[in-house]
Amino acid sequence: MAERRTKTRPDRRIADHGVIGNLSTMALVALDGTIDYLCWPNFDSPTLFASLLDARAGGAFELAPEIAGARVLQTYLPESNVLVTRWLGEEASAEITDLMTASGDAEDCTYRLIRRLRVTRGTVRFRLRCAPRFDYARIKPKVTAGKGQAVFTAEGSPGMRLWGPVAFTRARAGAEAVFTLEADETLDLVLDEDGAEKPDADALERLVAETTSDWQAWAAKSTYKGRWRDAVTRSALVLKLMTSRRHGSIVAAATFGLPETPKGSRNWDYRATWIRDASFTVYALMRLGYQDEAMAFTRWTADRAATCSGGRLHVMYAVDGSPVPEEESLPHLAGHNGASPVRIGNAAATQLQLDIYGALLDSIYLSNKYGDAISNADWHGVRQVVDYVCENWHLPDAGIWEMRSRPTEHLHSRLMCWVAVDRAIRLASKRSLSAPFETWIKTRNEISEDIWSTFWNEKAGHFVRSKDGTDLDGSMLMMPLVRFVGATDPAWLATLDAIGDQLADDGLVMRYDREDGLDGKEGSFAACAFWHVECLARAGRVRQARNNFEKLLLYGNHLQLYAEEFDVRAEFLGNFPQALTHLALISAAFALDRALDGRQEQWRA
Repeated sequence: MAERRTKTRPDRRIADHGVIGNLSTMALVALDGTIDYLCWPNFDSPTLFASLLDARAGGAFELAPEIAGARVLQTYLPESNVLVTRWLGEEASAEITDLMTASGDAEDCTYRLIRRLRVTRGTVRFRLRCAPRFDYARIKPKVTAGKGQAVFTAEGSPGMRLWGPVAFTRARAGAEAVFTLEADETLDLVLDEDGAEKPDADALERLVAETTSDWQAWAAKSTYKGRWRDAVTRSALVLKLMTSRRHGSIVAAATFGLPETPKGSRNWDYRATWIRDASFTVYALMRLGYQDEAMAFTRWTADRAATCSGGRLHVMYAVDGSPVPEEESLPHLAGHNGASPVRIGNAAATQLQLDIYGALLDSIYLSNKYGDAISNADWHGVRQVVDYVCENWHLPDAGIWEMRSRPTEHLHSRLMCWVAVDRAIRLASKRSLSAPFETWIKTRNEISEDIWSTFWNEKAGHFVRSKDGTDLDGSMLMMPLVRFVGATDPAWLATLDAIGDQLADDGLVMRYDREDGLDGKEGSFAACAFWHVECLARAGRVRQARNNFEKLLLYGNHLQLYAEEFDVRAEFLGNFPQALTHLALISAAFALDRALDGRQEQWRA
């Protein structure tokens, strides 16, 4: 087991990374050329590199040119997930192109991480160190190094192989190499599983070209023609990276353990498929014209609905649809800048969160409206879920923010139960499906009346987040977005003003401002900020909406990527990249673009 040690320098900023992936897993590539986070071979597999969570013990793939005083830039090849990091110096310049590939069908696939080096000017010496640490850095592998390859093996873990035309030496529990390239020279390094077939130079060249063109062809399918197309396209490419080619599921984020509070304990594992987040992702992708991803996720969720007990779904599932592992801490990892404990698994998986049903039914409704009709077998599973909602919508729950305290009757949960029943009624009517319409309509009306009577605070003059409460919540911004209340209804505008006064600060919006039973105070929630923009745009407050949106675009990193939260300086907090943030950006761009053109969006109608 790796020992926990005191770090000598701060960890890299979360924002100082790009991401690459192959629809099975994702890697984080830092501005200094280090891959400091990678789970292998799947999103929810143990880490191979995790120095982002522990600079000494986590393991990393370090690769960088020695160019004095170089300016470092990072970009993607146009409309792709192929990342290029460039070093520009006075006497020399060089670049590394990073990508991940998948060869073969989804059931029998060979995965590769490719790092292509090229010197564009002068003569450059490179230093390489590859030091995997298997099983969340609990296992140091045995290293065999020589000319052309280095192999890393450990009992109970998949052997890994790094190969390329250099001489590797064993050092510091890893493989190292030093080599020099002249101007216009290119060198490829490939990391894959030991025993995988090595492609020859021509096959490797085709693999790089085809991967790049496949990403660009996918991006070109987008039907979005409005303003901020670059940001929308980048967000779509990030969401695509989070989808599983094999299963059709969608992870909430690439990472685990990145802190929501600096040096705090809010360090969760987001490498799972949240019913809520994934359903919202489907909605965002469908608006851009990506039907295949919506259909794949609908099939995945139909399997969950068909096999759940009494219509109750789990909050989240592992990528393959199995239960999420029990939550555990990794005390041998120091945590990002000392934020501990680092956790894997997620105890929230078994909570009651009633809002997930609304997100799910909304995505199923839209998938059927704009895609393939639901099958009879899948509709039977959906009916079970809706019947469960009809029987349990009034219960207190943990809510969208997964409170680890006493269950409460939340407005957002109640709202999304209304959405679940409403969308089921619409879907059954549209497709002439068998359904207990009288019961469902009665329940939908009861939920609506309950929201207006229970969560409207006459004294405060606005809606409140919980029964008998007085405070607000960022999730309330969903009320007009799901068509429960008109975007210019006076009751809603009063609530929007209250959220702006109490939770917003210069375009950033907190989820809530109250004690939540955990130590420390988290940052502003990025998705809430984009929801706020959309609400402002729909309310006709277009100038304020645009100003806030432009600020939020500025708060993204150098690649237009976003984490879960911002601190007061708009530095990233939480897991990265975050699907919920990117899908909320897409939705806000849609609404604001239409508002600027004087159009109203009717997509959900």
